Amino acid sequence: MKKTIALAAVASMLLFTACSKSSDSSDASATEEHAGHDHAASADEAVAETETEEAENVASADNTVLEITIKGGDDMKFDKTTLKATAGQTIKLTLVHSGKLPKASMGHNFVLLKNGVNETDFATKALAAKDTDYIPASASGDIIAHTDLVGGGESTTIEFTAPARGAYTYICTFPGHSALMKGKLMVQ
Repeated sequence: MKKTIALAAVASMLLFTACSKSSDSSDASATEEHAGHDHAASADEAVAETETEEAENVASADNTVLEITIKGGDDMKFDKTTLKATAGQTIKLTLVHSGKLPKASMGHNFVLLKNGVNETDFATKALAAKDTDYIPASASGDIIAHTDLVGGGESTTIEFTAPARGAYTYICTFPGHSALMKGKLMVQ
């Protein structure tokens, strides 16, 4: 009988300790019955608090703007080759040219292509679009979003809505850059 009471007391204390928010919240003079009652109240409050936080997270996820900064330098590489977003989410993307070379010789842009667009074919069309900063007007239907072309030390920001779930290719369309400067936007 004493072992059963002792085991019950130890189990109650372990359960209370595991559920307690702070290790110093228990009162040394509290009885087992009182501690059990406090635990039940704490558990109910914790569940209510968790449900409220989850509801707030869902609401804020719908209204949150995802801010992304991606850099491209004189080495012709983006510093990020995978970006993640949620379908329908607003994305505020800043492209930073972290190099020193001017736009005329080492310009960079960020072009997000629609699914199914062949990046090599698109880059070939872009070669002929120098007057529009290598964004071919004939292929505007293949683009979800794009930045302006920037040179060393410059940056540009765009805002767009994340497309439907899927994997989308992004490239730099400055001549010869798309072979190295590319990545994927993974939309969940």
